[in-house]
Amino acid sequence: MSSSPFVVFGYGSLIFKPPPHVHSQVSGFLKGYVRRFAQKSHDHRGTPENPGRVVTLIHKEDWDRFSGSDAFPDEDIVWGIAYTIDPVYEVEVRDYLDYREKDGYTMETLDIYTTENGVEKVVIHDAYCYVGRPDNPSFIGSEPLDALADRIWHSVGPSGRNKDYLYHLADSVRKLAPASHDSHLFALETRLRKLDREERDNSARGREGQGPNVL
Repeated sequence: MSSSPFVVFGYGSLIFKPPPHVHSQVSGFLKGYVRRFAQKSHDHRGTPENPGRVVTLIHKEDWDRFSGSDAFPDEDIVWGIAYTIDPVYEVEVRDYLDYREKDGYTMETLDIYTTENGVEKVVIHDAYCYVGRPDNPSFIGSEPLDALADRIWHSVGPSGRNKDYLYHLADSVRKLAPASHDSHLFALETRLRKLDREERDNSARGREGQGPNVL
């Protein structure tokens, strides 16, 4: 085990499904990164034949080279939660996270910021974070929002429906802090809710079209 605390920053499913053995946690944000549904999910929210999409954290300067379809090119703040792990269980949690994040993610160390009285400051130095670099085999890059929303809405994997992942993440990010906005995430949420409504409306019209049974 390391002498300093093991702190991991969650920006995706770790926000609504935290790692085990959390000693303490704090909301905060990263600067100079974007959170995008730019990673294929073959093992959780999709299948090898029909991969879903999950978020990855990308250096802003890297993303600029892949973001031709990005509707929000100027954002570079990512809100999430920094979890301090009980030192007794550090090795166990590291192994758990390495397995959970095995589909193309690399561990990096980052500074976590917070805002107090309108002033930004680093609240945690060198927190660990799993980042999907552009050269990993599951990186898909930027896709038009409507096409991306359709892919997420239809995808299902061993961990459940891809759209439920997005809904959980959007709800969780919204609750982190008054400033924890994410235009990309919330725009996708709006599109998926629209697809849900259209499905319900189509189902209702189908039931009405059947009419009453006549003997």
